[in-house]
Order: sequence, then C-alpha cells, then structure tokens
Amino acid sequence: MVVLVSTWLATACNVPLWQEVAQLPGQGSLRGWGFALAFAAIVAAGNAALLSLLAWRWTLKPAVLVLVLMAAFGAYFMLAYGIAIDASMLVNVMQTDVKEAGDLLNTRMLGTVLALALPPLLWLYRRPVLRLTALRHLAHNGLLLAGSIAVIVACLLLVFQDFASTMRNHTKLRYLINPLNSVYALGHIATKPLRMDTSKLLPLGRDAQLGASYAGQAQPPLLVLVLGETGRSGNFGINGYERDTTPLLSARKDLVSARNAWSCGTSTAASVPCMFSHLGRTGYEARSANFESLIDVLHHAGLAVLWMDNQSGCKGVCDRVEEINTSTTKDPALCTGSECLDRVMLRDLDARLAALPAEQRQRGTVVVLHQMGSHGPAYYKRSAPENKKFSPECTSTALQECERQQVVNAYDNSIVETDHFLDSVLQWLAARSKQAQTAMIYVADHGESLGENNIYLHGLPYSFAPDVQKHVPWITWLSPAMQARTQLTTGCLQQDLAERRVSHDHYFHSVLGLMDVKTGAYNSALDMFSACRTPAAAKG
Repeated sequence: MVVLVSTWLATACNVPLWQEVAQLPGQGSLRGWGFALAFAAIVAAGNAALLSLLAWRWTLKPAVLVLVLMAAFGAYFMLAYGIAIDASMLVNVMQTDVKEAGDLLNTRMLGTVLALALPPLLWLYRRPVLRLTALRHLAHNGLLLAGSIAVIVACLLLVFQDFASTMRNHTKLRYLINPLNSVYALGHIATKPLRMDTSKLLPLGRDAQLGASYAGQAQPPLLVLVLGETGRSGNFGINGYERDTTPLLSARKDLVSARNAWSCGTSTAASVPCMFSHLGRTGYEARSANFESLIDVLHHAGLAVLWMDNQSGCKGVCDRVEEINTSTTKDPALCTGSECLDRVMLRDLDARLAALPAEQRQRGTVVVLHQMGSHGPAYYKRSAPENKKFSPECTSTALQECERQQVVNAYDNSIVETDHFLDSVLQWLAARSKQAQTAMIYVADHGESLGENNIYLHGLPYSFAPDVQKHVPWITWLSPAMQARTQLTTGCLQQDLAERRVSHDHYFHSVLGLMDVKTGAYNSALDMFSACRTPAAAKG
C-alpha cells in the first residue's frame, strides 16, 4: 500500500514538478532521462519514508487520505497558477477568509482534485490493513524506512553532480516536490515557537513623543495611509504604463510617485507585518521575537489612529487600536453580498473619526485604509461597471482558461478603480483642509503575476519570485500646509524619488518622520523624505 501510494504521489500528483524538470538544460538526452528517473525515485522514496513513520493500523489510512488530498490540491494550484508551496504560502492559505476562498473555487479545481485523489482513495478504501503484532509492525515499518533511505542514497550517488547543481541553480524545484513541500512547510510553521518566542509581544517606541511642529499648532495633521493590495507598479499609468489606467492621478501635478519601489514580501501575510515593522525585510525574517508595530508607536506618541479594513484583516499590526471592517457594510451602490468596492471606506469616515478620543484628535490623526484593491484571481469583481475601461475581461477564476489579454484587461480595470478611489481620498482630504494639515501615502503590499511564464497571482518565495510580484506603486501627496509643516516640497520629492530605489524598509521610518514622531526606533537613514527636509532642499 505504501509503495503504490508513494508512486502515485510521485508521478500523477507531481506533474508540475516534471514539467519544470523537462525544461531543464540537457533534458531529452540519455543523461537527462537518467536524472529524471533518479529524481522520480528519490521523490517516491521520500514519500514512502514519510508514510513508514505513519504506517500503523489506525493511522495509515488517515495519513494516506490527508497526503493524497494535500497533493491533489497542491498539484491543482501549482498547475493552474504556476505557484510554489512554502511556509509563507501556507500561512496565506490559513489566513484566507471565506470571500477569498470562494474566488478560488471553480469546476476545473474540482475536476483536477477528483482525478488525482479519487482513484487512490477508492482503492485504499477497499484494502484491509493487516493486523500485526507490535514487534512485527515495528520491524515492517523499520525495514520500509531503511529501504526508502537506501533508495534515496543510491539514487543520489548515481546523479549527485547533476542533482546538486540543479537544486542549487533551480531553487524553485524544491518547492514543487508534492506533497513533501506542504509537509515541510507545515513543519516549519509548527516549529516556529521553537525558533521565536511568539507568546509575548515586545514593546516598541514607548518613548515616542511629538516633535516641535506640534507646539502651538493651529491645525493638527491628518495623514491617510492607503495600504494597497496586489499593485503592479508597471501597470500604473502614472508610472509610464502604455495604458492610461490612472487618468485622474496622471492629470495631477502635485503627486510624488516613487517608480523604483519594492515590497517586503510577495503576499499580504508576509508584507503587511514586515512593512509596519522597524526591522526591515532582512531583520524581520531573522527576528527571534514579535514587536509592536508602526501603528502602536503612533498611538504611543498620543495620536489618534484608526484602521479601516476592506480586506482580510491587518495581520496583527492594528490589534491594539480601533479597527473597523467593512464586511458588515450594506451599500447597494458599492457592495455585492459581503464584498464592497474600496470607496465604501470613505462612507461615514467622518463619524468614525469623531468617535476617537478628542484629546488625541487635537494632536493629530492617522487613518489606514486597507484596500481590496486588485486582489485576484477574481479581478473582474474589483471594478465598478463605469471603470471597466478595457475589454473583454476574464470573468473566470481559473485564469488559465482565459486569453492572457483578458486577464490583463480585468486586472487593469481594477487599477482604474484604484485610481478613482485614490482620487476620492484626495478629494476627501482637500475638503478638510480648513480643519487639518493633510497628506496621503499610498503603497501596495506586493505585486502580481498575470501569466508571464505561466505564473499567476503572487506568493512565490522572495528569492526567486519575478519582479512583477515585488515591484510596487508608491504615491505620496502633501497638501501645501503639510509641506510647510514638514519643510518638504513636492518638487524636491518628485525629483529625488523619481528613480531612487526605495522599499518597504523605508515605510516605518518615513511615516514617523513625516508625522514628526521622536523615538529611538526611528532611523533617519531609512526616512525616504529626509533628503528633501533640509532647508536648502526645501527651497528647491
């Protein structure tokens, strides 16, 4: 039973892996075929070794059931979207809400899963598990484990040079070995508490104080942080895209677009906590404890903070401030079922802000608007009918069923919707210019693949994810009053940030610098606005 199931998993459930292997240099030659057969034997033996640890009377069938279903679903998503499976991808899966999960359901997924899971599971159901004494069972399992390891070692010795070179130069392959990739990722997640103390949250910025700009201020600052979702910098018209996807933003002369901006991760679960962290991408990935976030530091400084969410949550960064989710909002013009267009976050926003403590609002306010943005694969749902500028759209969540241009059309229409939303935010801020000194920072959490090299969506491991999953739009607007307050000028920022490389590593420090929050956690070297804050630069 173990040998046959392991062979099925290594062959039928690993089509994405073998497709990738077939593209390797030298495949088709005798040596290439020998490498592929040895690799297949290693994968099958690896599955058998895993099952040998679970091949007990009461655990074998449940273990096979779980592994086969895991492999069937994994194979579908790797085939359909060109993804790879690692720990961050499984974190995304575990944090997916009902709306996101619903977008992924389609008949192709059902057919693929049934084709890969039903034959072995029907066969398994009819097979009795023999009753053995404990010693015989232990001996059988031990021999199976030893035999599996022997096969792995023998095959590795036969193709070691080719295998080592391939694994080193084609890192993606290790994340396609199904379902061992998912098992390893689950183990990595389960052992996280051993590598990092997740039981407590370390304080950050408890020394935060408001700077000199708050002394005797006539108007408090009001900063809106728009947290974009799945934004490709290259698909924004304001960044030079051949299509005019941002007509409203492009018409303005008072915006600063950082065209060379890069994300902290390739998924919401990775990027959002990272960009609101003081550690930067490298430090965040290597951290041994969790810290409070930028949102906490702003709150410690005495500012009013509100998080509005039209997505699947703030991933823990806003847990200690006021958070409002739009999932229960009823607005026939902007909502369908439990999903709303992003503009719904501006509805009743004044009332939401008025409910925050008056003492904090008198100092200043920071509002985070977390977009649904361009979340896939149902891009066609992310734009209103009047903003569907490009057609025909792909209206299937099985993106590979559509012509690639249809996928791009649906995605670009979601950018047109974001253009409309950001313009609405700017109008909302302009209407409050007599009460506050206003500003907006928009930046997406990560990018997206739209079928390039048969890869869709996002979430590939950062080390080999394509640039389109990491290159993000970053747009800043400062009112004249905020420019005077911060000694920044739009002209200087436009010139400085047009091509300069910035990343989510700068986000934490740039927001603190803009809001003039003094704390030991602030690093001026990572404040993207600091180069234009000198008196000489301000005059320019």
